Amino acid sequence: MGAFLDKPKMEKHNAQGQGNGLRYGLSSMQGWRVEMEDAHTAVIGLPNGLDGWSFFAVYDGHAGSQVAKYCCEHLLDHITSNQDFKGPDGPPSVESVKSGIRTGFLQIDEHMRVISEKKHGADRSGSTAVGVMISPQHTYFINCGDSRGLLCRNRKVHFFTQDHKPSNPLEKERIQNAGGSVMIQRVNGSLAVSRALGDFDYKCVHGKGPTEQLVSPEPEVYEIERSEEDDQFIILACDGIWDVMGNEELCDFVRSRLEVTDDLEKVCNEIVDTCLYKGSRDNMSVILICFPNAPKVSPEAVKREAELDKYLESRVEGGSFKKK
Repeated sequence: MGAFLDKPKMEKHNAQGQGNGLRYGLSSMQGWRVEMEDAHTAVIGLPNGLDGWSFFAVYDGHAGSQVAKYCCEHLLDHITSNQDFKGPDGPPSVESVKSGIRTGFLQIDEHMRVISEKKHGADRSGSTAVGVMISPQHTYFINCGDSRGLLCRNRKVHFFTQDHKPSNPLEKERIQNAGGSVMIQRVNGSLAVSRALGDFDYKCVHGKGPTEQLVSPEPEVYEIERSEEDDQFIILACDGIWDVMGNEELCDFVRSRLEVTDDLEKVCNEIVDTCLYKGSRDNMSVILICFPNAPKVSPEAVKREAELDKYLESRVEGGSFKKK
């Protein structure tokens, strides 16, 4: 079956935590893939006096897990320690944060290229990255590739990141300007994302800067002012989730589950299991970050759930679901 297993690996990696008024849970599963190439970061309280800030990210590796693993360990440091990020004194401004995130991505990409070249056997792997940096006043969505982040505000999808696909007009224009082509919706008929970290085989066009290559490491950064009353939760997930669930569908799913349980790991596990049953063949990773005004457990919803479970059990025991 090529890159797929005979049956999916369903063991999950979980974590959860809280701080800065946020709660988070995460779940990742290898699924049908031969290797687990996803990685993630969850940090409450950032260095250099930014104790009230937090950072979360999901990395979806391809052609190996090396780049995803390296980014999960070092990307945040590259962002917070570069000069563009730091404010002259006090916390950085919105523009400094946006500029520092971009610089951090370009720096880590160059850094990984140097490491890879020194090893002589150049690393062929790459990784998308989707993340959020949450300050007391703002939420910064960060996206490079086709993983996706979403903000649920006031019970609706308020914002979601745009996937970087080779067929997007602006991405296609950059690829063609760098001498490449888009075939079967892939860069040179091969790579399904147009922006990523790593993937150095697609970043060697002479006379072009790092953001003008066939594949660009430049993230899109969007800043959204926080709304204490209306912000409910953020979902960050790789395309193994989004391939089988739409934005509104996943937002509604999470909202309804939060009315039944406040265990965020459990909700993330249910997302991953649901996507597996809906036919996702990819590695799956999801981080759920809840603001103080996230949906609360409701006795009515818990009662409905218990009644439904009881009904389903009776149907199974009564043989209604047995194969004819």
